[in-house]
Amino acid sequence: MWAPKYRKWVLQGAGRERVRELFLEIAEHHGFEIEELEVDKDQVHGCLSFPPKYSMGQVVGLLKAVSAREIRAGFPAVRQQLWGGEFWEEGYCVWTVGDKVTADVIKKYMRFHEAKKRGAEQ
Repeated sequence: MWAPKYRKWVLQGAGRERVRELFLEIAEHHGFEIEELEVDKDQVHGCLSFPPKYSMGQVVGLLKAVSAREIRAGFPAVRQQLWGGEFWEEGYCVWTVGDKVTADVIKKYMRFHEAKKRGAEQ
């Protein structure tokens, strides 16, 4: 999970869809899989699977760097909201799949979060 700089609500409408498209394109190009992806107005949740040649930091770095460059180029209004040249906050939160936390548990959490968000918007 990671968020735009200052937790601004910039991941909406066409920008939200573009981030989703970019993440899927980046994953395909680099040979990793995005099993689940939730792009909310102020954060991104993803369930990723990637080969051991990549570290988690490399994968997140690729997603954040490429998407930031493309969003800032394609959506000039974002520059007005996010001054200082950065799109994403520093850092990210990661849960790994293991004995107690399975991929299904993480996906269930993401779906619950999405349903809760939709309920609040209605």
